Amino acid sequence: MKKIMLIGSSGMIGQRILHEALNRGHHVTALVRDTSGTGEHRASLDYHTGDIFKPDTIATAAVDHDVVLSAYGPGKGEQNLVVKAAHALIEALTRVEPIRLIVVSGAGSLEVKPGVQLMDRPDFPAEWKAIALAHREALEVYRKAGMAEFDWTAVSPAALIAPGARTGKYRTGTDQLLVDDKGKSYISAEDFAGAIVDELERPHFQGQRFTVAY
Repeated sequence: MKKIMLIGSSGMIGQRILHEALNRGHHVTALVRDTSGTGEHRASLDYHTGDIFKPDTIATAAVDHDVVLSAYGPGKGEQNLVVKAAHALIEALTRVEPIRLIVVSGAGSLEVKPGVQLMDRPDFPAEWKAIALAHREALEVYRKAGMAEFDWTAVSPAALIAPGARTGKYRTGTDQLLVDDKGKSYISAEDFAGAIVDELERPHFQGQRFTVAY
């Protein structure tokens, strides 16, 4: 059993990570701004008041945990907060080392061919560009922190991720976009969550980014 501190437990991906981790017998502490509106309560689930942009609260909540898992997602028009969150997480967790950080990243910076990222393609949706750029910048923040032996892993989904079935089957890669034999890049949020908890239990991508797709 791992003791996990989860940020972003109410989002599409965060909810599924929460359920996946609990169903596998892990203990989860969900970091929330206000505990009055929390949902389910189980013996292996706690809630702790904190703010991802206040390193002191993250550091306090992370004590005695094995891993901090962030599925934080910014509100509309607040894409640059992804970078601010990256700096805050690193500042907080370097105070409570040794501890591992796993963060949900974006797919836009995955390469579709050498030197060309998904976000560089002309058909990349304009409304996704700002968040893709923010995730790319945040990824560099983690990489630079990793040079000082900061234990981190970033996880990028396929080009398309949506609620669906949990099949337990998926493929992983590193910095290249994964596509199937029809050229489609897709993963259900359920299998994406499963891959993240798999990595938490059996680390293969420490100090780097990996991606998940069918």
